[in-house]
Amino acid sequence: MEVDASGDEVNNHRKSNGKKKTWTELKKEVRNVRRQLSSISSKIPSYFEFKEMVAENETRFCRIYFLSTLSSGRETTLLYCDVPFDYAKSKVETYPWQPLLESSFQAQGHFSREEQMQMERKRCVIWGITAFDYQPSIGRFVFPASGSVFYCDDQQTQTPLHPHELEHFVPISSHLNPQMCPWNPDLIAYINNCDLWVHHIISCCDVRLTYARKGSTDLSEEPLSAGIPSYITQEEFNRYTGFWWQPVSIFSGGDIYHILYEEVDESQVELLYLPCFGDEKEVEVYRFPRAGTKNAKSTLKIAQFRVTSTNEIEVLPYLHLSDSITSLSPDMEYLVRAGWTPDGKHVWAKVLDRKQSHEQLLLLPFSSFVSSDPTKEIYANHVESNPAAQVIYEEVSDVWINVTDVLYFFTQENPNEITFLWASEETGFRHLYIVTVELLMVSECKVSNKGSKLADISKRIKKKIALTSGEWEVSESDVWINEKKRLVYFIGLKDSPLERHLYVVDVDNPHEPLRLTASGFSHSVAMNDDCTLFVTIQSSVGQPHFGQVYQICYSPNNPFTVQALGYFIEPSALPSSYRQPELFSHRLQSGHLIYGMLFKPPNMRVGEKYPTVLTIYGGPEVQLVTNSYKGMRYLRQYLLSSEGYVVVSIDCRGSRHRGVAFESHIKSRMGTVEIADQVEVLLWLSETTGIIDIERVAVHGWSYGGYLSLMGLIQRPDIFKVAVAGAPVTSWTLYDTGYTERYMGTPGKNAAGYSTGSVIDNANRFPDE
Repeated sequence: MEVDASGDEVNNHRKSNGKKKTWTELKKEVRNVRRQLSSISSKIPSYFEFKEMVAENETRFCRIYFLSTLSSGRETTLLYCDVPFDYAKSKVETYPWQPLLESSFQAQGHFSREEQMQMERKRCVIWGITAFDYQPSIGRFVFPASGSVFYCDDQQTQTPLHPHELEHFVPISSHLNPQMCPWNPDLIAYINNCDLWVHHIISCCDVRLTYARKGSTDLSEEPLSAGIPSYITQEEFNRYTGFWWQPVSIFSGGDIYHILYEEVDESQVELLYLPCFGDEKEVEVYRFPRAGTKNAKSTLKIAQFRVTSTNEIEVLPYLHLSDSITSLSPDMEYLVRAGWTPDGKHVWAKVLDRKQSHEQLLLLPFSSFVSSDPTKEIYANHVESNPAAQVIYEEVSDVWINVTDVLYFFTQENPNEITFLWASEETGFRHLYIVTVELLMVSECKVSNKGSKLADISKRIKKKIALTSGEWEVSESDVWINEKKRLVYFIGLKDSPLERHLYVVDVDNPHEPLRLTASGFSHSVAMNDDCTLFVTIQSSVGQPHFGQVYQICYSPNNPFTVQALGYFIEPSALPSSYRQPELFSHRLQSGHLIYGMLFKPPNMRVGEKYPTVLTIYGGPEVQLVTNSYKGMRYLRQYLLSSEGYVVVSIDCRGSRHRGVAFESHIKSRMGTVEIADQVEVLLWLSETTGIIDIERVAVHGWSYGGYLSLMGLIQRPDIFKVAVAGAPVTSWTLYDTGYTERYMGTPGKNAAGYSTGSVIDNANRFPDE
């Protein structure tokens, strides 16, 4: 008989006398499994920041800040650990976690509607402090909590610290995305009621910088917003902020501040009226663009203000583009990424067309923005020797473009050209490239035909170097650059599509990337800005998460040496009763290699077949099967297996991290091809293991997995006898533009695909019993 961590017996769904368990008994088993998994699941940190410090005895150490929960608490809070740079020590240490904030500080509280909606977009389910902004120059932290914004300064004095709440002289309903000015941390910008505001800590002054909203409570009369992305941008392109401080001041005096912001116009987006949960008399109004309907429109503007000698904020006329973004990119539908170059001289933007098959990178010099009130222009902004607003790179795909966060502008040494790091799937797998582009000057673009700015961009590419290559994928984020040593660090899946690792490649000699993390685990990595220290949280299916700190040692003979300094989460052994899932692979008849995961019930008897549950997702952007510890995230799988079920998870064609051809198998035909892969692997697994009762198979999933659970019952009722669908899509015509059209096109151009992939249109095919 198997026992859990508490010593209680773990039985399957029937008692020893053959009778089914009661609901009370099943509830007890759920608690037992939850308790067992909780007892071996570590609290995983996130949002790392690093700061090198010097102790009183003049020894150097690195203070690592992060968000997590202490063993005695449930709220996520700010913590830190100190890592000494003592290379002489041969013993690997364990660094204790310390609270940065006083234990009396309570982070929970009321959230505004805007904050609640953004947390939903981020899939944020933690309590307490969920994010923070950090300014290392004075050790200042700014974070939202308890329905307000707080700040504190860690100046290496006695901790824990007492956070100070921002004081306001005017009513503020929300503080969305608070961000400090990079070169004056006394200034904090935030979004209040869909407009951009700035707060001055010293004077306690709050000033409204934009006036997109007019004060009406009727959403139909308030289509504009400033500084906050549209629903589609947040939900489907994972961009949650819509304003960006200029990183440095480019004007003498340093008293004028600029914030780039996105203005969104949703006047053409459909309004939905939904009954309020718990009160059917109340109606909530949302803007939601269904597939084939109008999207929001975006443009970029710059808010500017001056701080006077008496710490008053004087708002200056905003700046807008002299030529619209669509004049540079006529097909633009989505503004997916934006920001400043590190020198603060240019704005950049990534834009996509409606089909999401054409991506362009725009460079918008500061001089391309003009004052909304020319009579109050405070500086000469236009000279013909300046670069023009222009497209500096573009990419076209036969299927769709997967948007990434990989973009780094190198220090500009020649004013006539610009060099940047770019990620592309042009070879079929995402890889890194160094691109140098010749810039067009204003004097070269003084022609009546605006389209001439787009003429033959490829001719202006002076150099393009592939840093990585092969049939494996670089991560869509997590890239660090050491410009001085000409090294690029990145997360990739070179060794296995089931394991994330940290690699390094030499920009000037881009041969085989070198793996820096331990094999046999999947790693989540954070690195300091100097690329001298990194932390990795690693795990495998048989090893719970543990965390280590590594020093990157540079030497002429071996520039890629890493040294383990210590643990900030110690490895823990699994109890003998724990049954880890088994990873497996199978090559389909099509030739594609498929990975899966098998959870076996306890006390299996030789020759006996067991009822089986296929837990499914099967759609794009998700990978279920990895060599990482599953823990509480797979509670249902562990629970079902403990109750005597075989549980199987399979990443079929259409799932992520296997290249463009593998993922695009679902192009224009979602819901119609995934089940075939799942069933082929399931039948093979049944034949080879002998433990699956193919006459008793259920299918279960959430979201896209819930959708495929229903489609599985429609398409293969001979295999699936039960389907449990959580939050399924039932018709793609009712889903949003950004996601649906990326994979299916529009309903007008793919009516057959929408109908064939619709649960509603095929409901008559559900089995009668």
